[in-house]
Amino acid sequence: MEADMATFFTADTHFGHAGILHGLRPGFASIEEHDELLIEAWNATVRPNDTVYHLGDFSLSKDAAYLERTFRRLNGRRKVLVVGNHDKRNRHLPWAEQHEGIHEISIEHRHLILCHYPMRSWPRAFRGSLHLYGHTHGLLPGTTQSQDVGVDVWSYRPVSLDEILERMASSDTQPEERVLTR
Repeated sequence: MEADMATFFTADTHFGHAGILHGLRPGFASIEEHDELLIEAWNATVRPNDTVYHLGDFSLSKDAAYLERTFRRLNGRRKVLVVGNHDKRNRHLPWAEQHEGIHEISIEHRHLILCHYPMRSWPRAFRGSLHLYGHTHGLLPGTTQSQDVGVDVWSYRPVSLDEILERMASSDTQPEERVLTR
């Protein structure tokens, strides 16, 4: 059964946050249309038994009932939050885990540093550790070891580690700390 479960990463969904439509995500008629597209894209990617690491800014809505309904509509047996700057109201949701700041995990023999914010340097970078982040809505390009996993970068959906690794492999930009210490 373990083989049937996959792990995905995402960030910056901003469910219920109408302000996101005015700058970063124009083209949606309403926040309801935006949210429905994100839910559809999430559920087309994530299966019911999968794990999703959400690297912050799940929502910026004051409507707790709306957030609860939205959360429950999203596929995934385990949803883990790495808290972002807009997650004050999202902590009451039934996350499997919640983490402040940096969260370190290993998946498929890869050491990952998860944080809402991009970092110029991170633990174990010199040993091949990868850094996944959100917050920048695709404005800060990734490197051979770091990548924005936010929905703005990945067609409004969560992304697998294989897809992230493929994007990193296509980059010719080394992490700044590694370049400067050569």
